[in-house]
Amino acid sequence: MKLNTAKIKLLYTSDVHGNAMPILYGSNETADIGLTKYATIVKQIRKENEHVIVLDNGDLIQGTPLMTHYVKEHTEKENPMIGIMNRIGIDAGVIGNHEFNFGAEILSDAINQSNFPWLSANILNENTGKPKFGPPYIIKTLDNGIKVAIVGITTHYIPNWESTDHIKGIQFADAFSTIQKWVKHIRDAESPDVVIASYHGGFEKDIETGEPTEALTGENQGYDICEQIDGIDVLLTGHQHRKLIGTINDVLVIQPGNNGSNYGEIDIELHSDENDWEIYEKHAFIHTLDNVESDPEIMSYMEELEAFTQKWLDQPIGYIEGDMSISNPLQARISKHPFIEFIQKVQMDVSGVDISVSSLLNNSSEGFGSVVTMRDVVSNYMYPNTLVVLELSGKDIKDALEKSAEYFVLGKDGEIEVNPAYVAPKPQHYNYDMWEGINYSINLANPFGARVENITYHGKALKENEFYHVVLNNYRASGGGNYEMFKGKTVVKEIQKDAVELIRSYFEKHATVPATAVNNFVIKTK
Repeated sequence: MKLNTAKIKLLYTSDVHGNAMPILYGSNETADIGLTKYATIVKQIRKENEHVIVLDNGDLIQGTPLMTHYVKEHTEKENPMIGIMNRIGIDAGVIGNHEFNFGAEILSDAINQSNFPWLSANILNENTGKPKFGPPYIIKTLDNGIKVAIVGITTHYIPNWESTDHIKGIQFADAFSTIQKWVKHIRDAESPDVVIASYHGGFEKDIETGEPTEALTGENQGYDICEQIDGIDVLLTGHQHRKLIGTINDVLVIQPGNNGSNYGEIDIELHSDENDWEIYEKHAFIHTLDNVESDPEIMSYMEELEAFTQKWLDQPIGYIEGDMSISNPLQARISKHPFIEFIQKVQMDVSGVDISVSSLLNNSSEGFGSVVTMRDVVSNYMYPNTLVVLELSGKDIKDALEKSAEYFVLGKDGEIEVNPAYVAPKPQHYNYDMWEGINYSINLANPFGARVENITYHGKALKENEFYHVVLNNYRASGGGNYEMFKGKTVVKEIQKDAVELIRSYFEKHATVPATAVNNFVIKTK
């Protein structure tokens, strides 16, 4: 009996977050990241291999100053991330949660400009119940007759983060039950030789032990998908910005990191006895883009928009009197920092309320120097958040402060440290909030849920049964970060300009801003 063999190579990216160019916009330094370099890899691998499938797993079009500038000034042009993926020639994409950040029109334009399908099995038209943006799956039939099914799903937790205007008319069906339904249908109706599930979501449990690694909210369901659903050969994941490879219940799993610094490669070998093809081996790898040359065609395509972006980034928009720089992000969260106070002032100024909530969004934020450019603004505030004013009870405020207080733990020597749950499996520094307009203290010697003490507003004790108007970003206002106490609360006002625009407008009103820090909160260790 003659034994035939065939090999399939699958390449994929996930959580590229607008990183087209090999550059770090905050410092303008070159870096081994971006789709211009990835394009070189894809071309080379296609030359060397007969059967190559290329996918993107979501969170493609948002995340860099390039994309912020594109959305603000150049939407009459093709979306650059789509233009690059068209030129690379990917076979399909999956919608990520951040695809919705710029609103329905930007996403619709991106999908219409794509030369590839967007797989969205569980993102449904609210009226018809059918996939809204593209087919639930595609079948790739290779020239040797091998059929590869690729089904795409997205974390259904998006309504917990996204502005309601951006997702109007959309139903996010449960990712687990959706993939279960479609994998069975694909196996029964299509008889594929290989089933690939591309999931913009991650793992709720340790992939080796099965122990929960996060609250089981449904945001990430990768482990249960592998453990409980039959018929999947490979699960591509993302969303958590992790780098991992493993096997769960004979399903090969992979997650390739974020920001266009790595890509995933999956090798599948099949054997056939002239009847059915069967998978013989499957392996996954994560590769960096170190020392890879950028593709000249893609660099040429990006030249004009990149020049516009650089000019925009170097525009001075304001001045700081004093020191608003951040050298120690942990210390900037433990003690009141002038940069945080500045963000709070921006939020209170535009909203007209006197209680504000904000975060230091990540540990790479450096604050502001004496001259503030757009580059400084987008480097420190990298999300296109808008603002919401909620009516909250005193109890809601205390509950939210208790949630934030979980960010800290005490080390062996009594020093303040970041709770490991906020570092792994995914850094979540943005889920520690600081408040302005109230005074409070957090006592880390007390257990979670009983750490917040002495909350006052205008010099008087905050009353749990009274109501207060609070300004915060739309992510947090919708309960993002498991701030359940904010869900469903009365919306007093919505400010539909993103944070970058609001900061620029504030500098137009106040050309020079003094760096001040009024100590309205204290973190205690005993």
